[in-house]
Amino acid sequence: MTSLALGTLVACGSEGKPTLNWYVNPDGVPVFERYAKECSTDDYDLSVQLLPSSATDQRTQLARRLAAEDSSTDLMNLDPVFVAEFANAGWLKEVTGEPADKVNASIEGDGEYLAGAADTVTWEDKVYAIPLWANTQVLWYRKSLAEAAGLDMTQPVTWDQVIDAAADNGGTVGVQGNKYEAYVVWINALIQGAGGDIVSNTEAGRDADIGLDSEAGRAAAAVIKKLADSRAAQPDLSVSNEGTSLGQMYDGPGEFMVNWTFVYQNYAGLVGAPDGITEEQFKDLGWARYPRTVKDDPSRPPVGGINIGVGAYGDHPDWAKEAAECITSVKVQVDLALEAGLMPSTNAAYDQVKESGDYPADLIELFRTSVDEGGTRPKSAFYAMISSALQAKWHSPRSVDPKSTPKDSAEYLKAVLEGKSLL
Repeated sequence: MTSLALGTLVACGSEGKPTLNWYVNPDGVPVFERYAKECSTDDYDLSVQLLPSSATDQRTQLARRLAAEDSSTDLMNLDPVFVAEFANAGWLKEVTGEPADKVNASIEGDGEYLAGAADTVTWEDKVYAIPLWANTQVLWYRKSLAEAAGLDMTQPVTWDQVIDAAADNGGTVGVQGNKYEAYVVWINALIQGAGGDIVSNTEAGRDADIGLDSEAGRAAAAVIKKLADSRAAQPDLSVSNEGTSLGQMYDGPGEFMVNWTFVYQNYAGLVGAPDGITEEQFKDLGWARYPRTVKDDPSRPPVGGINIGVGAYGDHPDWAKEAAECITSVKVQVDLALEAGLMPSTNAAYDQVKESGDYPADLIELFRTSVDEGGTRPKSAFYAMISSALQAKWHSPRSVDPKSTPKDSAEYLKAVLEGKSLL
């Protein structure tokens, strides 16, 4: 039994069986609905409950339920950055036994999961969720635009090179610049790409070390300012998101765009469609590793995705843990990749996706490498505060100044964490 209603949640199915509620984000819902049925058993049914579209709103809804010790929140799709906060608050059941062993082995590079994905489900040396899919960003581009600019895309490229190449050849650069979580993803990747961190020593909580006022912070701000001041900036830069830049790939000379793994399947589906693209246009789509912030340091592609957590207050935690293992199986991960463009968290699923032929082999390896060599946002119980503080001081992109923004935002974040300033 599946339902997308967010109203009254049933505790028992029509036959008197308990119903476990599974809160999901809007991506891949048809796959979730199918596996809610397949993973239901003689003991319980799974019911799909739809969360809002933005990660921030997803967090808000789940946090309110869990803070109220809601027993109907059995399973939930979690953005990786919320695992630490929810675990620290006591809202998630710890993952133990074989599932936890698989995660821990993978963090060391010798397990079933991609190391980058496995690392997102731990907090204070314990496992609190099971990876479902592992998202990452790559640089998507028009091959003809890169060729016109004389860029060798088989070699690492910097943000400076990408911005100049687009500006000098009538193209644009697509990013996520709206005042929301994906903008923090960009800032974080830029800072990590310059060898820094937004915050470190995060297990110190409010006393974490703030790394914004640094050479890395200034390098990140310089990239944002350069794009904002460039002819390559898209007109909607300050409100841009993952979707707004998609349509600009085939407008005129086209664009370079950092975006998530779903892009390939999205464009493939446009071939031959009404108001879509031609096969020749699709063949002009290229991909490369995320751009470098500074020339001599490897980029740190963003790592995102979805992990499955078990609520701490559900009436049937053992069944919820059993269901969590079922809905994170290799089979589910493969179907999410092939049907929704959401890449797996396990090596076995990656191998099956590669063998399917639905994606170019080099793109699959780029995704996998980007997750393993990428960087996550700060793993902190106070991440929501950190993200909101950054958005407050770094938005809009057109206001960012390397001389002042890193310093001002560091001071503001410190005051917020110390309780001396309100968001």
